Amino acid sequence: MACSVAFYRALGFDLKYGGPQASFTSFHAGSGYLNLTAAPAERTWSWWGRAIFYVDDVDAHHAAAVAAGLSPAFSPRDASWGERYFHIVDPTGTNSVSRGRCSCRSTLS
Repeated sequence: MACSVAFYRALGFDLKYGGPQASFTSFHAGSGYLNLTAAPAERTWSWWGRAIFYVDDVDAHHAAAVAAGLSPAFSPRDASWGERYFHIVDPTGTNSVSRGRCSCRSTLS
């Protein structure tokens, strides 16, 4: 839990409940919440997750993540569906995606 709390705090999420030593932690995420639960180390998951967060400025969010010592998978890029985004993996292996609207043109017909 401590690594995940540090990770999401570094991304700018506001801690609402719990913390590094808690078994349950909740962050304010835009108009919703990101909830984390602690699991024993021997627990294995047979699935993966992806959390998508919309931000006002994808490039600034990426720069803040890098400045905090985090390692996004790639620099922000424009998507054919009209969003700008980047991926970053949290300490539990969850693929978090920061997205925002962009002025890129769609290549879809």
